[in-house]
Amino acid sequence: MPTGRGIPLIEPALGLLELESIAAGIEVGDAMAKRAPVEVIRAGTVHPGKYLVLVGGGVADVEEALDAGRETGGLAVRDEVFLPNIHPDVVAGTRGARYAAEAEALGIIETATIPAVIKAADAGLKGAQVRLLELRLADDLGGKGYLLFDGVVSEVEAAVELGLAASGASRGLHSRVIARLHDEMAQNLAADGRFAARVRA
Repeated sequence: MPTGRGIPLIEPALGLLELESIAAGIEVGDAMAKRAPVEVIRAGTVHPGKYLVLVGGGVADVEEALDAGRETGGLAVRDEVFLPNIHPDVVAGTRGARYAAEAEALGIIETATIPAVIKAADAGLKGAQVRLLELRLADDLGGKGYLLFDGVVSEVEAAVELGLAASGASRGLHSRVIARLHDEMAQNLAADGRFAARVRA
């Protein structure tokens, strides 16, 4: 079902499986699409040779599709996320929405998997008065994910704490809260987080 802008719905529920095998990932995506009538399914490779399958739509349909994916993927499933009432700003973040830092503090969460950073973003936004500046997923990051929150210091600290707790990740999990981010760093983050792009500029 398209939205008014012709973009398939991911809300109200989102499910995502991260797989270590591309072959298994393609099979998993097929099984998920066949099991339940989800509104949207997006699948493809990310660095370093992992495969992601994202589904969105009704809560029961997404849950059923994830069950099929787990059954089919078995040990190839590296991580997963199921959010039955996903925050709309996380949906925007998965589609590449980016904003410049404007508030007094910046919060950063870095994870080793994509499901972990999506869980962190959703928990932080729901539990604290912060804005999601960016949600980077896998490509050009060696398979990692990271997010940027901004807001007042106490709210950013709360969002980062909630995000870390929700991520379920241990290896590769890092976070920082930076008060009064320097203007030069804010400009770098707003322009492009990739070093090669900044050097070319």
